[in-house]
Amino acid sequence: MYKKAQKIRLLVVFFSYLIVLLVILFRLFWIQVLHNRNYIKLADSQHNLTLTLYPQRGMIYDRNKKVFALSLKVSSVYAEPRIIDNKHRVAGQLASVLNLDQSKVLERINRDKLFVWVKRKISEEEAAKVTELKLPGVGLLKENKRYYPNNTLASHVLGFVGIDDYGLEGLERVFNKYLTGEFGWRSLLRDAKKRMLPAFEYELVPAVDGYNVQLTIDEVIQHIVEEELENAFKKHKARGASIVVMDPNTGEIYALANRPCYDPNFFRESTPECRRNRAVCDFFEPGSIFKVITASAALEEKVVSLEETFFCENGKYRIGGHTLHDHKPHGNLSFVEIIEKSSNIGVAKVAHKLGEKALYKYIQKFKFGTPTGVELSGESGGMVRPVSKWSKYSLAAIPMGHEIAVTVLQMSRAMSAIANGGYLVSPYIVKRIIDNNGEVIREFGQEQPAEQIISKQTSDAMRQILKRVVVSGTGRRAAIKGYSAGGKTGTAQKIDPNGGYSHSKFMASFIGFVPVENPRFVIAVVFDEPRPYYYGGLVCGPVFKNIAEKILKYMEVPEIIETSGEGK
Repeated sequence: MYKKAQKIRLLVVFFSYLIVLLVILFRLFWIQVLHNRNYIKLADSQHNLTLTLYPQRGMIYDRNKKVFALSLKVSSVYAEPRIIDNKHRVAGQLASVLNLDQSKVLERINRDKLFVWVKRKISEEEAAKVTELKLPGVGLLKENKRYYPNNTLASHVLGFVGIDDYGLEGLERVFNKYLTGEFGWRSLLRDAKKRMLPAFEYELVPAVDGYNVQLTIDEVIQHIVEEELENAFKKHKARGASIVVMDPNTGEIYALANRPCYDPNFFRESTPECRRNRAVCDFFEPGSIFKVITASAALEEKVVSLEETFFCENGKYRIGGHTLHDHKPHGNLSFVEIIEKSSNIGVAKVAHKLGEKALYKYIQKFKFGTPTGVELSGESGGMVRPVSKWSKYSLAAIPMGHEIAVTVLQMSRAMSAIANGGYLVSPYIVKRIIDNNGEVIREFGQEQPAEQIISKQTSDAMRQILKRVVVSGTGRRAAIKGYSAGGKTGTAQKIDPNGGYSHSKFMASFIGFVPVENPRFVIAVVFDEPRPYYYGGLVCGPVFKNIAEKILKYMEVPEIIETSGEGK
């Protein structure tokens, strides 16, 4: 009986061990054969670490290599949720030192992930506080942060980048592929305590830094322009304003500024209204500054002479079912005097001699209705209607800058053609792209040869006419002591949303060049709804003068013997 019981106990023990062994073998088979890939991945994730190597974003310089935009190394806070034990305590401590909402931090570190960002691109003070906490599963990584040392200067040109260093607006966006560079990575092992083992690095692909972009903008000229623009913008309580300064001979843009503006270092605090690049994105009816196109066309087609006179109807002229007015009544005026005194009636009569088809031909020659092709995003082509859609009044309205819409940059290009001997240049704002060794990757400005659209004879005559506008016409407040300047004033009624033209909202403008004998630069000044004064000569003429005076001194342009008195 005893032997039988012993035998049964042995069998029970044997089969118990056998069952346990079979379970273990099955479990081993389950792990090592059926699901080995899952556990290999888990082991790899615990011991293998791949770090993304971020390239240094390229710099943006002015024409003289002064820095407009650069990237700096800053700390970002990350967490490894799976190895954080007391997540509520960790979330509370991080929220306190990083000025974050605790619930949002907790939501992040509660995720079932190996890695999450807590807060990116923090200050040095915040990084020091995080380091002092010594929280398990929380660490710091270095990232690039874009920095604009001049704050608001040229903000509409530069644009800005997002949290991942991707360009979102301006040149940062347009040239993102050049500025970004190429990401690299570094693969190495870490031990059971998550400590990296640099000696076991098994793959390294270095990041390739981005190229640098050099602009045609001159930082000094940009400073001059923005200072004068800011003062006038506040003085005249305008809704908006734009200024463009460019070389009429090459198309290089020395300065481009708008108001209102913003600081790209804190772009999230700005509004779309402040970020809009009005000089290239907004189109408007130019008013009397467009008369230079009508006058150039009439001279080029030889339908008028400089001495030819026109009766300006003493200030009122009925045409096409509308009554055309001059701001002052005039009788007989020569062609030169019509432009000098900015007579709407006189220009309408000149345009009548020119004809619809010829006028439209020169509108096309000056390339109104199409973008200039400048390296800035969102450029508008303006608005030009074909002759077939003109009304009976269009031949009177378009020559004086109504029923047509242009941008500030388009008008700058047009005035450049008048100033430089008749050549339509292509405006550009990027000079070249260079690598970190100084090698030129791409050159700009020579891609499209300038097209001659009016003769040198017409250009010379127009320069002298526009000089008279400044000496004794509507642009006297733009006169510069010691230099000869030429230009044209404009005061255009804005279209009323309810129909017709507003009697209280105006676009004021002055666009000119200096010196007349050998124009070095064109300056276009446009103000949207200045108050209470709104005449282009009164609002924009002095801004032109102040900017031109300072740039002439900066560029060391010698004075001329003949001087023109400053207007009253």
